[in-house]
Amino acid sequence: MKLQLALDRLEVAEAIQLTKKVEDFIDWVEVGTSLIKEFGMRSVKEIKQAFPNKVIVADMKTIDNARYEFEMAFQAGADVVTVMGVSPIVTINACMEVAERSNKLVMLDLLNTSKEQLQELLKYKDAIFCVHVSKDEQEEFRAQNLGSRSGGLLIDSSLKQAVAGGITIDSLESLRKTLNPSVVIVGSAITKANNPSDVAAKFKQVVHKGNRVCQSSK
Repeated sequence: MKLQLALDRLEVAEAIQLTKKVEDFIDWVEVGTSLIKEFGMRSVKEIKQAFPNKVIVADMKTIDNARYEFEMAFQAGADVVTVMGVSPIVTINACMEVAERSNKLVMLDLLNTSKEQLQELLKYKDAIFCVHVSKDEQEEFRAQNLGSRSGGLLIDSSLKQAVAGGITIDSLESLRKTLNPSVVIVGSAITKANNPSDVAAKFKQVVHKGNRVCQSSK
């Protein structure tokens, strides 16, 4: 498994400073949607420049205008870009096309995706399927991604999966049993910790026990 650090609700300089504290313990760095909305592609460019050897995920949450957004994110330095699974198929086709041409990866965010919609998405064998418990669900209902909160979505175990949403060290074992993900996405458990480096080191110790590896575009 890979450990992806999600950076949200920060200034770009703060995000870089925090990531430097934990970079020895993380594999992928996510430029969160809030950074992209507030600071644009500058956030992706500066974080890629600061961590050129890390896989950079631009959490664009694209739902339309796919070619433009994906080309823009890849040109800024992203290695992986996210698109919502509820998007029109023509949109997802465009994302996959741009990613293939750029030798990059697509992450399909399954937030609020129905079982019927997922069936259409399973043909995208090169995508990463992200089972995601939303921030609003976490904050309003204290929801947590334990794998069982995937809404009954069944994903072929041969496909690459990521998990996101309120993940803690204690919940990782449950996630390993239910979804066995390739990528574990952790945000506030690390970024809001009193000692982010210590917490990231503990996550790394647990995450790297996994034996599934999601191949990056590097």
